[in-house]
Amino acid sequence: MSSVLVLQHEDCEPLGFIEDALNGYDLKPQYIRAYAGDAVPETMGDAGGLVVLGGPQGAYETDKHPYLAGEIRLIQNALQAETPVLGMCLGAQLMAAALGARVAPAPQKEIGWYPVTLTEAAGEDPLWRKIEPVFMTLQWHGDIFDLPDGAVRLGASALTPNQAFRYGRGAYGVQWHMEMTEEVIRETAGASEASFAASGLSPAVILDGVEAHLPNLSRIAGIVFRGWAELVV
Repeated sequence: MSSVLVLQHEDCEPLGFIEDALNGYDLKPQYIRAYAGDAVPETMGDAGGLVVLGGPQGAYETDKHPYLAGEIRLIQNALQAETPVLGMCLGAQLMAAALGARVAPAPQKEIGWYPVTLTEAAGEDPLWRKIEPVFMTLQWHGDIFDLPDGAVRLGASALTPNQAFRYGRGAYGVQWHMEMTEEVIRETAGASEASFAASGLSPAVILDGVEAHLPNLSRIAGIVFRGWAELVV
């Protein structure tokens, strides 16, 4: 069984729907929880892919979270080796940082259900070409990133011009959350009440859209995540 390294950044944000895709291709996830004391490897070793999950940290907070520097180096090594990489939210931001792009606080946090528009390039992308050009996504981020040099923009929203990108053949960064199952969404919302309050929001901005929007988003996630898993095998 091939393995995929998984950089997790908080307990309530696991692989979610990504794990279903990995299981479908007999890929074994190996979690690395540096926030809990796990060492970040310097190289990918025998792993065939790298998944970088979301979290409350900022990609630029290497002084506050020194392990992020090690994660960025690991991502750089994976990209240089043309190993498939998949980054979700913070994961996409860390990928952008690894590629030398700016990551910074956004002028306005994007939290809730918002439409994303795919680019013309996405219509020719192996993972995204079968996806409708506009769909509702779960946004839950306060940081943004510039498009890395050499990357292809795949999606944008009204608030965030760089929502998704591809680098090389098999590296994809996605700003929105489509890996979260309903259980993960509710658990994360419950664990983030203080963060919602600090932003003048209620968890309802997330929870009220689950029934209406998660079924279609999870369908899209299944297509994209299975396509990425095929790159690993």
